Amino acid sequence: MPAESIRLDLIERQGDSVQETTLVRGAQAGDNRAYEELYRLHVGRVYALCLRMAANRSWAEELTQDSFVRVWEMIGSFRGDSLFSSWLHRVVVNTVLVAMRSKRRMLTRIFSPPDLHAFDVGSHESQPGSNMDLEHAVAGLPPQARIIFVLHDVEGYRHEEIAEQMGLAVGTSKAQLHRARRILREVLEQ
Repeated sequence: MPAESIRLDLIERQGDSVQETTLVRGAQAGDNRAYEELYRLHVGRVYALCLRMAANRSWAEELTQDSFVRVWEMIGSFRGDSLFSSWLHRVVVNTVLVAMRSKRRMLTRIFSPPDLHAFDVGSHESQPGSNMDLEHAVAGLPPQARIIFVLHDVEGYRHEEIAEQMGLAVGTSKAQLHRARRILREVLEQ
């Protein structure tokens, strides 16, 4: 890649960073248009993260909206010590985890405990080894194992961070990741 192209790419990225910083400051000052632009810039990535964690499209859409409401409420607390996208990612993960805990508590009050031995990813029409197989298999993981798998293997969180966010022991996080990988291996080898 020519040096001029690299410089232009760097200038564009710096320009994006300056634009994002300007939008964040505007949103912090109450500018709805600036916040709408931040929303447009990040909604795709936020939805993708919510979908990977929730494994349900309609719930992921709801979680995406909840996350952006939470961001609007908290944007004044963003100090700029890190990238806005890093801060946003943390807010989204926390929003999803809180929603999942709340849903789990509600379900345990209403329904009897689920049969943990029944793991069925269902039937689907796709080529073996395709991305859809993997996505479907991840979506079929037990909720806690799925969340830990996504946070660790997809998003790159360390076990200590996951344990702190989810209120678990580090060993539990490691055990659930091992469980998720084992289940995925078994499902994908069929």
